[in-house]
Amino acid sequence: MSTLGVIGNISHDTAEYPGQAHRQLLGGAALYIALAASRVGVTATPISVIGADLTGALRSPQLEGLDLTGVAVVDQPSCRFRMRYDHQHNLTAVDADYGAAELLTGHALDQAPHHRFIHVCCRRPLDPVPVLTALVARGQPFSIDFITASAADMITAAGPLLPYAQIIFTDISEYAVLTRTVDAADLRAVTVTDGPRPVVLYRYGVQVAQAAVIPAEAVEVTGAGDTFTGTFLASTLRGEPQTPALRHAAQAATARVTTTGITLHHAPP
Repeated sequence: MSTLGVIGNISHDTAEYPGQAHRQLLGGAALYIALAASRVGVTATPISVIGADLTGALRSPQLEGLDLTGVAVVDQPSCRFRMRYDHQHNLTAVDADYGAAELLTGHALDQAPHHRFIHVCCRRPLDPVPVLTALVARGQPFSIDFITASAADMITAAGPLLPYAQIIFTDISEYAVLTRTVDAADLRAVTVTDGPRPVVLYRYGVQVAQAAVIPAEAVEVTGAGDTFTGTFLASTLRGEPQTPALRHAAQAATARVTTTGITLHHAPP
């Protein structure tokens, strides 16, 4: 039984920046969160569904130490995202072709009981409601994150289950939606990122910690927020106090954007 199972996508990402060649990357929240957690020393397993077109990419030396036993391979193309950024590396548009990831909800329900703690990436095409309902019914501890494009729908759908989460990870816009839907005083712990401004941790609606974000020149921003999530989650699972855990997570996210990411040298068919 691994310490942490991360339910979410592993994907073929195309990142488009103004005036630059398109970058073909191995992406997906489940991959980056689990990878960040493993680098903190937690046994972490992405729970994902991919096609055979990405199996070779998962043998990358950059994924060394990651437990991939929760990844199912099916006879469909892997999930693909095309992400467009502006000159400031802000995401402006996303196109998705979910492919194999359409099978994720059933796979997640099957795999989740095999892990001590579950993180749920509440992002399409996952249906989070049956997954969270099963976790709550078993009393299995879990955390959650969102992506802005679908956060409002996911938060509305999962609203009654969110107070059971050990930690919810948001950015400033997602936090606004979250606290309009669920009373902040009912939420055990919520982290809030806000670009270059300090990262804040709330417990039951009260700010209890914050950490500065150190500016860095961005090379590739894919997976930065997921790296923050995986690092903070793993640090707290290992018993690190909340303020240094926030600081370490912010540092890890900054380090992520200063590298080129996990490049797919040959784009899958």
